[in-house]
Amino acid sequence: MQRLLPDYQVVRTRFFDDYLLSAARSGCRQVVLLGAGLDTRAFRLDWPTGVHVFEVEDAAVHAFKERVLDLSRLSCGRRTVVDADGTASWNEELRAAGFDPGRPTAWLWEAPLYFLHPPEVEAVVAAMTELSAPGSMFGAECVNSATTSSTLVAPFMDALSTIGLAWNWQIAEPERWWAEHGWDGAAADLYTLPYAVERLSPYLPLIGTAAAECVFLTTGTLRGTP
Repeated sequence: MQRLLPDYQVVRTRFFDDYLLSAARSGCRQVVLLGAGLDTRAFRLDWPTGVHVFEVEDAAVHAFKERVLDLSRLSCGRRTVVDADGTASWNEELRAAGFDPGRPTAWLWEAPLYFLHPPEVEAVVAAMTELSAPGSMFGAECVNSATTSSTLVAPFMDALSTIGLAWNWQIAEPERWWAEHGWDGAAADLYTLPYAVERLSPYLPLIGTAAAECVFLTTGTLRGTP
């Protein structure tokens, strides 16, 4: 698993880059990165005109980011930092920062959801849904509960638990779970994406598909969107 992770993270980044750009070009001119960390998409992606990127993250993380990154090369129309815990209550802070719930939004949870407990996930997804206008889209990484007990993945999960990074939220059927929460979602088949095959296929003789399939890269749209 440790050998696979760097290449998998490259695949995940490319996948969500493509999702965000597609969403923006489809009319989602608001982009919200929840648990943004040191995300640099506001600076490096080729955004269409008029995109406003909101980065929701703890104030201490934002302060560090402001010190270490060159923030002068903004590639989106506007970037707004929202000092709030992206895994807790952030909806009021987001509104106060200028977010307009009447406009279609592209949301991204690149990783933080699965560190939460299920009731916490329910709460943050409910907040996202409440703030979403028709045409809104989401991207999220979700843990596949069907693979976490495998002989390959289980030791990795145990190691994460010992350092306080347990993957607490796991699902087996992402389409059903997201539909029950107001979204039409689908998990990507990474082995249909040329860049994913190029990065991950060298590991398959060693690990099979279990490790590469222990997460779902999921995207979708608000239910009822034409």
